[in-house]
Amino acid sequence: MQKLTVNGITIDDTFAEAFGMRATAIIITAPSRQWALEAARSMTGFATSVIGCGCEAGIDVELSPDETPDGRPGVRVLVFAMSTSELQKQLLNRVGQCVLTSPGSACYAGLEGVEPLKLGAAMRYFGDGWQISKKVGGRHFWRLPVMDGEFVCEATTGLTKEAVGGGNLLLLAKTWDTALAAAEAAVEAMRAVPGAIMPFPGGIVRSGSKVGSKYKGMIASTNDAFAPVLRGQVRSELDAETNAVMEIVIDGETDGAVRAAMAAGLKAVIELGPEKGARRVSAGNYGGKLGKFHYHLKELLP
Repeated sequence: MQKLTVNGITIDDTFAEAFGMRATAIIITAPSRQWALEAARSMTGFATSVIGCGCEAGIDVELSPDETPDGRPGVRVLVFAMSTSELQKQLLNRVGQCVLTSPGSACYAGLEGVEPLKLGAAMRYFGDGWQISKKVGGRHFWRLPVMDGEFVCEATTGLTKEAVGGGNLLLLAKTWDTALAAAEAAVEAMRAVPGAIMPFPGGIVRSGSKVGSKYKGMIASTNDAFAPVLRGQVRSELDAETNAVMEIVIDGETDGAVRAAMAAGLKAVIELGPEKGARRVSAGNYGGKLGKFHYHLKELLP
């Protein structure tokens, strides 16, 4: 593999391979920023990978009162899945269990998509016959009586079939501390890109995986080529000076959002430098045979 060097950091001449996904967005509002975030964090919990969680989700952006439908603090949340039916299922379960239940919350459409997904149109039955349908300015809402007042929820939100999941960066460093510093810098930069989320804890993955396993029924297993403790026992990708690797996985509302987020993250890592952060940057792919979206690192360089 050819390599480039930028600001003392080795950049592999490789690419991240990503996949088409279905995605939707909602806007959660509450009486305060704190409670809007509480509902959003609860809803996006346990949503790191479709492999084990059914969906991938995260907070896209925080919204000021003048940016929300009801003039209260808000948060836009993105949810990704491999099929429309699974996306609908995950959306209703998470809004019903985590947003409906959160004090003072309301829920609105966050995306105008190619077709609607049910929100209040399905959850209205929780009102047990006391729910009220209301149309304002061409938008349809449901008002459900709850113990602290009413839960206002838009009837539907939009679906996009142009979403992308699986953009990624692999950050290789001399120590655990510098690997984490590089990953944190990259995630901070990526979070400034609208329409992109990093669904893993804090945006960072320490347990990167490969496809397949020696054990029957396992579809993914530890990425042994990037595991420092296995150097010398497997065909390792790591030199003697690399002792920690962190991965960042990026999902985007569009191909452009993933590309912009990866470029922002790569720029932040390069600016941090090899002494405080990563010595080398790489990416994961499947030889270009599975995902139609390819993000070449050299094309993302600042």
